[in-house]
Amino acid sequence: MSVLFIFIDGVGVGQKSEFNPLSNRSLKSFSYFTEGEGLHSGIQPSFNSDKLYLPIDANLDVEGLPQSGTGQASLFSGKNASKIAGKHFGPFPYSKTKFLLKEKSLFQKAQHEGFKPHFLNAYPDIFFQKSKKRNRWTCTTLMAKSAGIKLNGLEVLLDNKALTAEIIQDAWRNSLNLDVPKITPEDGAQRALNSLMEYDLVLYEYYLTDKAGHEMDSEKANKVLGVLDRFLVEIIENLKDGDTLVISSDHGNIEDLSTKTHTLNAVPLFVKGDTYAFKNAASILDVTPGIIETLKRGCK
Repeated sequence: MSVLFIFIDGVGVGQKSEFNPLSNRSLKSFSYFTEGEGLHSGIQPSFNSDKLYLPIDANLDVEGLPQSGTGQASLFSGKNASKIAGKHFGPFPYSKTKFLLKEKSLFQKAQHEGFKPHFLNAYPDIFFQKSKKRNRWTCTTLMAKSAGIKLNGLEVLLDNKALTAEIIQDAWRNSLNLDVPKITPEDGAQRALNSLMEYDLVLYEYYLTDKAGHEMDSEKANKVLGVLDRFLVEIIENLKDGDTLVISSDHGNIEDLSTKTHTLNAVPLFVKGDTYAFKNAASILDVTPGIIETLKRGCK
């Protein structure tokens, strides 16, 4: 049994409106969990033994708008990074909360229990050059590096064992002039599914949703959501019996294109597979403990 965790940056549960592209019923992946209704605040939570949808809190009893640095540190550790920092902070990890990603992360918790975790994202050489020069890593890359998980580069991507941030590899070709093929969202999904045959826990990060939300661009939002939707549908339809898919976010944003900032909205928690450990989830602090419990349940 393996767990695939798809982290989607900047996806909240907002009101159904013309500014909320998530409330569109054409998003088949979200609608799978919400009985065909897309994603918006009018949808009731649902739970059964193999499928779950819950709106969960991302504000964590801290004033101000949630941010990626503390939000992701909280999501990936199960500890309230915003409380520790005394504020929401981002987009990079806050100095006082880096220890959560270095010492108490989802990856390290999985390793402690004897499981083999993997980070599916690939990064171009320019990312490594800039990050090393500034010694400034994102939450996910800092978490992976600190757990001894090697970050994927071009060679791994060309071996079809990693994914770029946009899945379909356009930016690596068009903006970075790298010789990589264009792939479909379905191709990307198969890479994610294949990785579950080698690892107990696989994490993939998709952050273009947050970028589109900040730009308040409905055309771009629909484009990135379209790719993501096809990617998720392929995973949902082909997930092996016994494996579990977990989808969640760090804060709201793209669900309200009338503002360029993050929001105070809850974020979705979607689970396909073993839902037991998530049935009482109330906030993003409950996602990591739920994943670890699900891995342990799979060994019983």
